Amino acid sequence: MSLPTAARVVIIGGGVIGVSTLYHLAKAGWTDCVLLEKNELTAGSTWHAAGNCPNFSTNYGVMNMQRYGLALYRDLGDAVSYPINYYVTGAVRLAHTHARMMEFDRVRGMAAHMGLTMDMCTPDQLQEHFPFMEIHDLEGGLWDPLDGDIDPAQVTQALAKGARDLGATIARFTPATGVSRDGGEWTVHTEKGDIRCDYVVNAAGYYAGRVGEWFEAFGGRKVPMTVMSHQYFLTESIPEIEAWSKEQGRKVPMLRDVDTSYYLRQDTYSLNLGPYEMTCEAAWITPDNQMPADFSFQLYPDDLDRLEPYIMDAMERVPLLGTQGVKRNINGPIPYAPDGLPMVGPMPGVPNAFEAHSFTFGIAQGGGAGKVMSEWIMHGQTEWDMWAIDPRRYTDYTDTQYNLGKALETYGHEYAMHFPHHEWPAERNKKLSTNHDRLIADGAQMGAYNGWERANWFAKDGDDTSEAATLTWNRIGPWTPRVRAEVEAVRDGVGVIDMCGFSRFELSGSGAADWLRGQIAGGLPKIGRLNLIYLSDYRGHVLTEMSCMRHDEDHFTLMTAAVAQWHDFEILSRRLPEGLSLIDTTTKLTTLLVTGPKSRDLLAEISDGDLSLGWLTHQDAVISGVHVRLARVSFAGELGWEVHVSVKEASVVYTAIRAAGATPFGMYALNAMRIEKGYLTWKGDLSTDYSLLETGLGRFVKLDKPQNFPGKAALIAEQAKGPVKTQVTLVIEDSAQDAPYMAAVFADGKRVGEVTSSAYCYRVDAAIAIAMIKTEAAVAGASVEVEIYGLRHKATIQNTACLWDADNSRIRA
Repeated sequence: MSLPTAARVVIIGGGVIGVSTLYHLAKAGWTDCVLLEKNELTAGSTWHAAGNCPNFSTNYGVMNMQRYGLALYRDLGDAVSYPINYYVTGAVRLAHTHARMMEFDRVRGMAAHMGLTMDMCTPDQLQEHFPFMEIHDLEGGLWDPLDGDIDPAQVTQALAKGARDLGATIARFTPATGVSRDGGEWTVHTEKGDIRCDYVVNAAGYYAGRVGEWFEAFGGRKVPMTVMSHQYFLTESIPEIEAWSKEQGRKVPMLRDVDTSYYLRQDTYSLNLGPYEMTCEAAWITPDNQMPADFSFQLYPDDLDRLEPYIMDAMERVPLLGTQGVKRNINGPIPYAPDGLPMVGPMPGVPNAFEAHSFTFGIAQGGGAGKVMSEWIMHGQTEWDMWAIDPRRYTDYTDTQYNLGKALETYGHEYAMHFPHHEWPAERNKKLSTNHDRLIADGAQMGAYNGWERANWFAKDGDDTSEAATLTWNRIGPWTPRVRAEVEAVRDGVGVIDMCGFSRFELSGSGAADWLRGQIAGGLPKIGRLNLIYLSDYRGHVLTEMSCMRHDEDHFTLMTAAVAQWHDFEILSRRLPEGLSLIDTTTKLTTLLVTGPKSRDLLAEISDGDLSLGWLTHQDAVISGVHVRLARVSFAGELGWEVHVSVKEASVVYTAIRAAGATPFGMYALNAMRIEKGYLTWKGDLSTDYSLLETGLGRFVKLDKPQNFPGKAALIAEQAKGPVKTQVTLVIEDSAQDAPYMAAVFADGKRVGEVTSSAYCYRVDAAIAIAMIKTEAAVAGASVEVEIYGLRHKATIQNTACLWDADNSRIRA
């Protein structure tokens, strides 16, 4: 086969992810696409993958991706006329504790939201599903009837056949050797010739880091991933398993003992044990042991000693495991992003380049990943909000040590519960405020926000600040009285929070205002004022929210969430016309929020600003000899000012504010106060799963303006029909836990929506949730139920999103 010299898309990597992307592109009519594989298809992690196929995930977007992929696999063999060994055996997940049962119940509820049935089980019910295990020490568990396993090579070859049949090209034994760019086109270089293309995809598996280096000259960064060594082994044939399988006509279900950290499944008539061990090892990380040029169809030496504690535990759980010897051990490379989730989406900083790699569960996620990746390429957006796996979620703090330390932590806690107040300790302090030492001295308990360390709450002497204290789903903990006191200090006096890491961009140049009007759904502030602006995708769904501060006719400061830094800068910069300037000043300036009814008095003592200027104004001022910008706005919903100051001089200003009497408060208090005000957060309440109108942002949308901003036509059509969903505020009764993201909302026993964020709010002394529900159910005063970790709690729909200072008299004082 001769290699094409031109293509619409070139995909580098022939594992299940790359092939699935090619298949989905071809199904959508993009057949002028080429996949390059340096060896045979599946030569990387795919060939030695165990092939497990769970629906289960604690992340809603990832579960949705897996749900789609597993449904695709069930019909794929017939669709492309290629035989696949896919065993839908069902699976049990074991819970040793009530906390684990609560996690399972939350996942069961999310699964039900997307049409999947999972069942909570007693120990006896678990044993009915899997008769060979001991259950005496179990709290219970979860049954997923659609779990199972698939042959990784077969599913990859089936996707490949489907892609070829539709007209796409697969070039095996054709290593890509580099990329170049000219005139807006990519050229992918290979040993067999060059291919010009519009788009290129890095789907190179555990070689993705090496392929990523080719793009650094075009604005790319070092790929944040580490290659880990993952082992599983197969026993010799077990007669009892063979007899049961023949009698039942099926395989025994998968078993996952997540509290111990392993899976166990039938393979022919043997058992396959795969632990995720705490004593894990990364691969190819030392100067004398680097990744070879080609590691296709190769494995690492066996290291069963690492697995011994898990083997012993599994033999106690399933005694049959110990009756036969080890037939084969597989120890192979597997890529890990720092958080263990894959990277699927735009390559940060690089035009028309995409990433689809770092899959730790690539077979289960491959089908859905191909759909998501193809949508990014074809449409520049995805059907579901997939921020959880967007490569732009990581920015400049992901150096080699960070990637390694987090991969080791994540792998060793693969099945760990992610409690709402728990902060993972590895590789912290990547970005520090100049006030960091002062905050720590004041008792700050820190959290990481895009690598920046911010105070979550402030402990007092004697408070339990151990990691163990945070391992709970419950709302109440050592932080509770401190957060209440911080909120009360802001409510009754004046507080200060160091909001280091706000993403901020300077936009300027002749015509900047007119260009920005064409990007946003609403209007721009007048000179000397600020407001919120929203960008939508082409469906009118919420792409991002920014604070817009106007300095001159064509000069703006745009501020957005810390974690949105690369995402939002890329959206703006990719659309920016020649002649305009967009500069990222995130690391040069920082923000202190001074807020509370006495904030004017405090600032009057230490600044020369005109504090009579109204809400949503900004001005230059001086505090303790330092130039600052005072913006009269407060995310806490009280009278207050954001103090914008250079990073270098922020400690001088913070010291002056504290000396004048401000009480320090943290992110937990700020979150509670913003929910009371009905203020929304990005990738919580604001996401591409919902439209601007559904999210209650109609006041920020100007459909009558002449500019044809992205999503305008869709919003006009939606306004004519009326939104399908409506955002509401709920007061929840008798809940010991805050409602997690995607907690189900029921009306008259029927599921009508989901929670997007929640907290206990101390100024109104109630548990509050922001939820998205069907419009017909959004009736003020109506009673609904919110399912929180399996228990339904009565809640009441409020007649306003703002439950504190509804007329804004305090914030405008």
